[in-house]
Amino acid sequence: MALIETLMLIFGLSLFEIANSIDNAIINAHVLSSMSDKWQKRFLFVGILTSVFLVRLIVPLLIVLLVVPNISLGELFEAFIGNNQVAAQAIEMQKPLILIFGGMFLLLLYIHWLFMEKKDTLFFHEKLLREEYAVWFFAFAAILLVTVLFFARQNPNLMLAAAIGSATFFIVYGFKETAEREEEKLLKGRMSDISKFVYLEVLDATFSFDGVVGAFAFTTNLLYIAIGLGIGALVLRKLTIMGISRISKYKWLKNGAMTVIGFLGVFMILESFHIQLPTYLPTVVTVLAIGFSFYKSHKYLQSLTSELVHSS
Repeated sequence: MALIETLMLIFGLSLFEIANSIDNAIINAHVLSSMSDKWQKRFLFVGILTSVFLVRLIVPLLIVLLVVPNISLGELFEAFIGNNQVAAQAIEMQKPLILIFGGMFLLLLYIHWLFMEKKDTLFFHEKLLREEYAVWFFAFAAILLVTVLFFARQNPNLMLAAAIGSATFFIVYGFKETAEREEEKLLKGRMSDISKFVYLEVLDATFSFDGVVGAFAFTTNLLYIAIGLGIGALVLRKLTIMGISRISKYKWLKNGAMTVIGFLGVFMILESFHIQLPTYLPTVVTVLAIGFSFYKSHKYLQSLTSELVHSS
């Protein structure tokens, strides 16, 4: 892979991780504000070791280990550092299973956000959906699964991977829903700093899963995934330390991130059926969608600031 293409890939992964993890950083900042300085520093240090390095390194390895048969941990590590072409080829052969698993997970994540979550609308199709349409999420989820299973019917392993991707979405979604409800209790209650510390560590691991799965839309090279996601996560840690209040005012960043997730889900499903897409496409879509949402958010923020200046 050419150097420029590699750098584009890592940039796209980092940008995707940053935009996708804004919600996590906001929750972290809120809970951290209620903790002592000592425990804040402990979380930020330990979090870099666990969430930034371990989760974003180990989870992709585990996904590949589960999908690729007869590959040892040693061979997987050698493939990771580029010293075992046989293992790398074995991973490439099982790529459709990883892609259809991830594609189902990401597309369900996007459809759920589109139909069921409250949002400030940005893109045209978002404005067409009303609150009473939320029930249609379950219809779309069922139709999506049946459609994918139909086209994968000649390959039982592909069908199984699609079903697991769907089930994984509902499991992870359940963890996220519980975590978001617990945040308010943590801030209002008298839980100890160590309890909040454990809560944030579990929350980080849960929120990291979206980015790890989405990374496979960019590449199956585990080293590039670890570097790209690691850089993005480190930037989010820096934002958390500095205070996330500024970035949280960019009201449409979430729209851009979720739109990217929707596109990545479609790309992964298409490629799982051997429909070849340009390798740069995920990065281009990520830059365009997140760049547009950032631009619109920035213009909106400027207009609000201008109105406040004029009114005073």
